[in-house]
Amino acid sequence: MKKVLLNLLISLAVMSGCNNALTESSSKISVKVSGVEFTKSLNGAGATATVESDKLVLKSNAKCDNFNDPDGKLSNSTAPVLLTKIDNTKPFTFTAKVSPTFTDTYDAGAVYIYLNPKLWFKFAFERDERQRTRIVTVRTIETSDDNNHDVVDNAGVYMKISSDVQTIGFYYSPDKEDWQLVRLFKNDYPVELWVGLSAQSPIGNGTSVTFEECSLTQSSIKDFRMGE
Repeated sequence: MKKVLLNLLISLAVMSGCNNALTESSSKISVKVSGVEFTKSLNGAGATATVESDKLVLKSNAKCDNFNDPDGKLSNSTAPVLLTKIDNTKPFTFTAKVSPTFTDTYDAGAVYIYLNPKLWFKFAFERDERQRTRIVTVRTIETSDDNNHDVVDNAGVYMKISSDVQTIGFYYSPDKEDWQLVRLFKNDYPVELWVGLSAQSPIGNGTSVTFEECSLTQSSIKDFRMGE
């Protein structure tokens, strides 16, 4: 029953977003880093992004986040996001090294799967309530879930999203050699889809995130358990 309800919610969210896949606050841009071109900007991300020597620095202003609270009390859709379109009928792998400036609780750098304001998936490197830095995922279908994963002590971490059309996997690695599975789920997203980068500072005074070694390929990993 839960699976049927989940699929119904996904279908409704997809249909509601078919004619307006991005928010009204989106704009066309061209930001290139490491061979990946980001062509859409949410919440002014294009204006806060700078590229130098294959490094992209994205800034978040104070109190910016993307989270649709289940109780509706703390919902916020203001975090800057840079997006690039993908053909979801084909395999893809999106990878980036993410190095946030951690100052306040919930400051984070993230990679995204995005369709519209009510259907997206955030994969973040975030500072938690106990001031530890950890991997976090937030799946949003109308409202957001919130999942804390492994603590990572590195200043930066490699993050990877890969799809073989049927399955999507989220992975992280401290060295780009050994990958740790974070989440594995069915690819229920439509043909036209976006992936991207984001910075957030939900309760803080703003932060910046450095993204390096960005890569987007039209192929998937071979082993969805090992991330390779």
